[in-house]
Order: sequence, then structure tokens, then C-alpha cells
Amino acid sequence: MSENDSRKQRDLKHVWHPCSQMKDHEWLPLIPIKSGKGVWLEDFDGNKYLDAISSWWVNIFGHANPFINERIRAQLEQLEHVILAGFTHEPVIQLSERLAAITPPGLSRCFYADNGSSAIEVALKMSYHYWKNRGYTKKTKFITLSNSYHGETLGALAVGDVALYKETYAPLLMQAITVPSPDCFAREPGATWQQHSEQMFARMRETLEQHAEEVCAVFVEPLVQCAGGMRMYDPIYLKLLRAACDEFNVHLIADEIAVGFGRTGTLFACEQAGISPDIMCLSKGLTGGYLPLSVAVSTEDIYQAFYDDYAKLTAFLHSHSYTGNPLACSAALATLDLFERDDVIANNRVTAATMADAVADLQDHPHVAEIRQTGMILAIEMIKDKKTRAAYPWQERRGLKVYQHGLQQGVLLRPLGNVVYFMPPYVINHDEIRLMARVASDGIHLATRE
Repeated sequence: MSENDSRKQRDLKHVWHPCSQMKDHEWLPLIPIKSGKGVWLEDFDGNKYLDAISSWWVNIFGHANPFINERIRAQLEQLEHVILAGFTHEPVIQLSERLAAITPPGLSRCFYADNGSSAIEVALKMSYHYWKNRGYTKKTKFITLSNSYHGETLGALAVGDVALYKETYAPLLMQAITVPSPDCFAREPGATWQQHSEQMFARMRETLEQHAEEVCAVFVEPLVQCAGGMRMYDPIYLKLLRAACDEFNVHLIADEIAVGFGRTGTLFACEQAGISPDIMCLSKGLTGGYLPLSVAVSTEDIYQAFYDDYAKLTAFLHSHSYTGNPLACSAALATLDLFERDDVIANNRVTAATMADAVADLQDHPHVAEIRQTGMILAIEMIKDKKTRAAYPWQERRGLKVYQHGLQQGVLLRPLGNVVYFMPPYVINHDEIRLMARVASDGIHLATRE
């Protein structure tokens, strides 16, 4: 029995994997990973896999990055963890100072949690509680975009709109107000992304006009709805939304968990619209993909709504055991140092252009509806009929065929339904991009054969 096979058997006796139908693993092999280096993962039998999806979008500077490794190692020798209620430590102080300096203007207060969904829960409660403390007791609802995704905990699911994840738990969820997404895949022929995004904003404005008195906040994934199939839209929508939220006295909450830290071509996606949200949720790339950490960064105005004598019972009592973990904060500080040391954003623009060039020939593929890109996120949408835009039935699992082909060829691709996408670590080189693109292209050809 091989090293891989031994571990597969042991795994399947006890491990329940995320976002998986475990019965699939009767025929779909698990891949036990022994080590990682740069964009590469290696299993116990010596097979290597190019991590084209940054291990669920978290890794930005490569696996086993020596710089981040050393910073975590140094912190480990000093302090592994301490309660953050009534105590503090140097890494969390430094990280908070730096996040306040680099996030959009006006964001100055950092509330930490363990993962993206938890940051969304913080933002939900914080926004509602803010309005309650200010005397706006009718504000209990949230507005979200169709096809949006904000996580798997119940509050996060409630403000998301991907049926695959949400429908089963619908009876458990609060009811959000859903507005049609500005998703530019749905634009009319000849319309630009900006024109379509502006047009779609009319529905958001109507909703705010009708419901502002009962709405705490609008949740939005800036520029890219990642789990919803990497659907994208123009920054003008964010600009219009910021103005409308100000007009109607509603918070704007930006979920930059997946798109922050350089994924869209700027450090934060909101920068491309020149706007500041009231709360920004960050995770994933925050620690370079090393350790769980998230943060909801809010304005001073929101913070002050909770700042009062204890007897007033206005405090924000949300908590997590590992809030502000020093090891995770040290990884985040090392990640920010790499952004400062290297010209990451400029280098990413070159890398993004190389990715676009590498798949340009798929534009004319009879079963590719669109190749779309925002910065370091590139998506290729497979389709049954290019003229009518009829989609492949989900039951055919065409994306899974691309995934299987990728593994056979040493590339980790994990399509979202019929959407094949690239979201690699920023350290990927041009030869690796060409390999990633060739394997994806061949996989698409195989998966779309009738």
C-alpha cells in the first residue's frame, strides 16, 4: 500500500471534510499533502500539484514562505496566546495600527475574530447594536445582493444568496432583503460593465427608498462575487451605493474577505471606487494563508456608540476564545511587511496580464461563454450553448471533470460549478501560469465534449 493510500484509508474512518459529499470519495481519491513550497503542494507519494486556487483563496505569498515562517517561529518562542479581554499584546497592537493606516479612510477600530464567517457575524451584530444604542429600534433588517455569499454560520448564510448553501437551512435564518446583483455576465449585448452596473443600481435605490427605516446595513462583496461563480461588476456600483447609504442613513458593510489584500488589482477592492465602508470585513489573505484570523474594521462613530458607563449596558460583548491570537497577528504583520518590501500590486498587474494572455485563445471556444477578470482573479465560464447562453445542467458536474483532469496533470483547479477560475498565490511565475492555463484549457475541452 502506498503512503497516500494508507492515509486515505485512515482519513475516511474519522474525518468529515468541508463542502463535500463524502460518498464521492468512494471513487474520487483524496489527496494527502505532505508539504508545500511556493505555489506547489506535494503528496506522500512524491506527486506535485500547482495550487491554482491558493488553497481556498487564502495563500498569497506561497506555501512555507521563509519570511512568514521566521516571524511565526520567533513569536512562538515568546507568547502563543493570551486572552484579549482585559489584556493585550504587541502583535495585536501593531496590526491594529497598521490596518487603520492602510484600510480606506475613516476605518480606525479593529474587532478580531477567527475566520471570515465570524467577522460577518461581528459586523451584523455591530451594525444592529449600533442603531439600537442610537435609538433606532426599528432597524433590524439587512439588504444583500442576489448570488452573494458571506459565509456558513447562520447570520452569514442569512445575508448570502447562493441556494446551494442556503436553502437547506432556510427555516433557521432571519430574512434579508435581496436586491438583484449588478453581475455583468447578465448585461445586454453591447453594454459596458459600467453601463450595466449603473442600470442595476436603480433596484438598490428603490429598495433603500422603501425600506431604509428598517434597514441596518447593506452587505456587499466589492467587485467580485467569488463563491457565486466569480461574477464581477464595475466600481461605479460601489460609488453609487456609498452615496445612497449616506443619504438613507444605512451602514455599508464591505465583505473583502476574499477580495482584499491585492486580489482585485488594488490592496482593497473599495479603493477602485474611491469609497470607505462603515465596516470592512477581512480574513483569508490577512495572514498570508497561514493561520485563522479575521477582523471587522469599523469607523470611530460606530465605536463611540458602544462607549459608555458599564451600567448603561451598551457594550459590545461579542467574543471568541482565540480573538487576536498573537501567532496569527504575527503572520499578518509579516504579510503586510511583504507588501511593503516588494512592489506586490505592480507585480500582480504583470502577472494578471500574463494570465489573461495565457487563456486568450479560449475566447472562441464554442462552450466558453465568457472569460472575465478583475486583477488576480480570472474566471472562464463553460456553457452548453454559446448563442442562447443555456447552461449545462448542474447534475452533469462538468467542473468536476476539469478538477479531475487537473489533478492528473499536477494542477489543483477547483471549479465553482461550470466556472473554472484562477486565483493563484502572487509568487506564481510565468512558466507556472502557462502550465496552469494549458491544463485548464485541456480540461475544458475534455469536459465540454458532448
